[in-house]
Amino acid sequence: MKTVQAIKRKNESFVFQNQADLNEPLVLVFGNRYMLESNDIYDEVRELFPNGHIIFGSTSGEIIDDKVLDGTVVLTAIEFEKSSFIVKNRNVDDFHQDDEKLGKHLIAEFPKEHLKHLFVISEGSTVNGSALIKGLENLKSTTFGLSGGLCGDDDRFKRTLASYNETPKEGEIIAIGFYGESLEITSSNYGGWTTFGPERIITKSEGNLLYELDGKPALDLYKTYLGEKADELPKSALLYPLSVKETENSDPLVRTILNIDEKENTMLLAGDVPEGARVQLMMSSVDDIANGASQAAELAMNGRKMPPELALLISCIGRKLVMDQRTEEELEEVKAIVGNDTVISGFYSYGEMAPFSGQDSCKLHNQTMTLTLFSE
Repeated sequence: MKTVQAIKRKNESFVFQNQADLNEPLVLVFGNRYMLESNDIYDEVRELFPNGHIIFGSTSGEIIDDKVLDGTVVLTAIEFEKSSFIVKNRNVDDFHQDDEKLGKHLIAEFPKEHLKHLFVISEGSTVNGSALIKGLENLKSTTFGLSGGLCGDDDRFKRTLASYNETPKEGEIIAIGFYGESLEITSSNYGGWTTFGPERIITKSEGNLLYELDGKPALDLYKTYLGEKADELPKSALLYPLSVKETENSDPLVRTILNIDEKENTMLLAGDVPEGARVQLMMSSVDDIANGASQAAELAMNGRKMPPELALLISCIGRKLVMDQRTEEELEEVKAIVGNDTVISGFYSYGEMAPFSGQDSCKLHNQTMTLTLFSE
């Protein structure tokens, strides 16, 4: 595996961190939404990699090595020497916001033989990540893994952009299928958040739209807990996500609020919030989040046969807001475990996709650090 990385700052060209000759690389370009809205960004990257498979995704912060950047574009080009990949994309508008159906159509385009892993970069403004994963796992065999994340837009929640071999645009969902016997890919996630306050029951919901808790309007109830911070919704919701436990024996999932509807008194979350599930508020600290990143890295490294050559990190915008000036501490924790020779890239997101440790089925998470480790 050969990689090159570069950083582009406002009104500047890409500055490469290293050099290597790549023939037909996978080029991952993660960047600030305003930077990706430039009419020239695709042509600029295409000129650098004429034969590259170029994938864009907007972020809530860019990750390169153990650094967190804002208002930039980071580029990682990867050439696999013993394995291969296939890229497919679809747009949510073509499926009338039926994200499960979109997922089914997307996975159907991939040859299943020798498929090792599917990595997804999805629009993050309106998508129901749980439904998308359900569709992608429609024909899933346990021989391949699934991970990825939802694009971000800092803490604005206005619009997210993504694309494959074209100028970044809204509504795009891109999947990369990795193939090859010599390829080792592992993924994991971990949070570091704790619950507080009373446990409540979801009494009315539809998919990822939450109407009522304990028979009362969910948004009104949530605002009472936030107090003055309610005026800053939906941004302030990132500091107080919901723990959602679907059944008595299931692992709790963390859900953040993508948007609110004052008129309908509802909250739109990044993934499903089924009726009957038990809900509690959550909070965290800088130390808890840094420790959570360390745990995620240890889980991803557990049982690996080869040291990772590439680590794709997707962490939640909510973690970044809590960490503030100390955000890079969670990346330092990860790097200490995956090793200094591992190339690190990624972004801060509106949702993360990965299985729980020891499980095959992927889940949509919020407020986690998610790692996908590659080696040939």
